[in-house]
Amino acid sequence: MRLGMIALDGCFGSAVASMIDIVQVADGVRGDVDAGAGPIELAIVGPKRRVTTSTSMILPVRHSLSEMGDFDVIVVPALGTLTAEATFDALRSRGARSVIQALSRLDDASTRIAAACTGVFAVAESGRAHRRRATTSWFLGPGFRRRYPTVDLDLDTMVVVDGDLVTAGAAFAHIDLALSLVRSISPDLAQHVAQLLLIDHRPSQAAFVAYEHLQHEDPIVVEFERYVRARLDEPFDVASAAQSIGTSRRTLERRTRSALNLTPLGFVQRLRIERARHLSATTHLTSAEIALRVGYANAETLRSLLRRERHRA
Repeated sequence: MRLGMIALDGCFGSAVASMIDIVQVADGVRGDVDAGAGPIELAIVGPKRRVTTSTSMILPVRHSLSEMGDFDVIVVPALGTLTAEATFDALRSRGARSVIQALSRLDDASTRIAAACTGVFAVAESGRAHRRRATTSWFLGPGFRRRYPTVDLDLDTMVVVDGDLVTAGAAFAHIDLALSLVRSISPDLAQHVAQLLLIDHRPSQAAFVAYEHLQHEDPIVVEFERYVRARLDEPFDVASAAQSIGTSRRTLERRTRSALNLTPLGFVQRLRIERARHLSATTHLTSAEIALRVGYANAETLRSLLRRERHRA
């Protein structure tokens, strides 16, 4: 398998390095693990002859964007930005525009596209994620959904595969993306590489999401979150909550789904889990006391919810 990794000035250094290291390790041990696995090669592709990453690592670019079709997989790593607005600004740069145009022209019959973190924004900008399922950094979800409403965004899953499109979550999910590509060649090889490099199995981003950091501009959802956080120890009723913040149940459900991809009850459960974990880590409260503080009559209900959440993660 030939991988072409796109590199632009300022791209996330550790993301690029982790992809390179995992691919090189996989290729180095494949003969001992799975004799049927073919060579795995990775080359840097880009609009310039040399790029400098966010960590000042200098990468020589061996292939131009016009050669992208020569690779089995084109990888788009993180752009090095930390907010949706900064990402949109980066997409307007000359180099990013040339990458977006090249992606839009790529023959999807012969080349797969893989992207992680803010790199998924470039893929979406090219139109290659239209009506496809994808993921990106959990904290950039609201901005992504506003700009690319036709993409079926799944922020719970670490790596999403939809046909010839493979996407991964936040910056260090590049590790998961690289393993996913190796797994497409040989599951045994991917497992061996993960063991060699001490990479944990992380199928979901859900355990890492801090909902107070999810930035969105929907005033109804903002007011709903304030309302819920002030009453986490009380029974929840979506109709009463909607009435209290001056909207209808249907509107609240629609707006919460649009902003967070969750039902109101699902969001309340996530906030309760978040508060319970915080109380468990920072206080000496018993499980029963924590359960009461987050709206559950007994500890077993809370434990059941936490078990389901761990299973999702």
